Amino acid sequence: MLSCRHAISVGFSVAIASVCMSVPAAAATQLTVYTALENEQLGPYKKAFEAANPGIEVRWVRDSTGVITARLLAEKDNPQADIIWGVAASSLMILDQSGLLQPYAPAGFEQLKPKFKDAKNPPTWVGMDAWLGAVCFNTTEAARDKLPAPATWADLLKPVYKGKLVMPNPASSGTGYLAVSGWLQQMGEEAGWKYMDALNENIAVYTHSGSKPCRMAASGEYTAGISIEYTGASLKTKGAPLDVILPSEGSGWEMEATAIVKGTKNLDAAKKLADFAVTKKANELYNDFYAVTAYPGVKKDMPNYPANAEAQMMKDYDFNWAATNRDRILAEWSKRYNAKSEPKT
Repeated sequence: MLSCRHAISVGFSVAIASVCMSVPAAAATQLTVYTALENEQLGPYKKAFEAANPGIEVRWVRDSTGVITARLLAEKDNPQADIIWGVAASSLMILDQSGLLQPYAPAGFEQLKPKFKDAKNPPTWVGMDAWLGAVCFNTTEAARDKLPAPATWADLLKPVYKGKLVMPNPASSGTGYLAVSGWLQQMGEEAGWKYMDALNENIAVYTHSGSKPCRMAASGEYTAGISIEYTGASLKTKGAPLDVILPSEGSGWEMEATAIVKGTKNLDAAKKLADFAVTKKANELYNDFYAVTAYPGVKKDMPNYPANAEAQMMKDYDFNWAATNRDRILAEWSKRYNAKSEPKT
């Protein structure tokens, strides 16, 4: 059979040519990607992947970590996502325990740093980058109120900070959960809950976004926000009067990760995104936002980013413990402190 191009070129009728010209080009595969990435990351990541994979179009579904995790669990019997790109690894462990993830070892998986790899063979999730719990501290507001800068988590319990602190709700935010899980692991559960009881006395509000406490501190709405270190560095670079403080005890940390959703109807396209997500090029994109990435050697100086960040990551932070105990911890946290959470919109 002649192709449309050949049919037209050899002089077939105008009518036949018109029919040929009306045949549409192959439609792009729409890949539904669930994520908790920050909004400013979505455009660059989408552009880079689509440029490397013509014919596949990313359709983002974005929300906070807790909301995305709950949505995936609710959709277990009728999956709507094809792949997850940029959700906390501890949440992906929960999804894996529920049988929601498709085992797959992306091309290049073996090159990544060991702490960013699922130990299963084949893995069900793969790490991308890491972020840490940090304190965003407004130096202008602090100077006005004659407040000292905190150097430790314990410092945040001082009465001078009453009503001047904000932090994320761990049920909604992965950043909030890594802070809570980190304290419980560092201090032990009894001391950890005692610490949070005292901290709650100084908290003005619990937000549903991990970066919002830092933005609120940057604007002067509150003096300090327990938040994400890279958000603080970014806001300081834009002129906000912030110090980004990593408390000396060490910080709980979390990694963003990628995983294919079991039952996707676009498995081949999902595998291509999983392959792209572990490449050096993708990690260089992550490094525009995070100082610590999964790919060895991908590291650049970031303006106003804490110089000692990787050294401050809790060395014995147990992701499996955080995932296994998540429901129990969140139920207890909500019972104790949820009255101060901001309304959900």
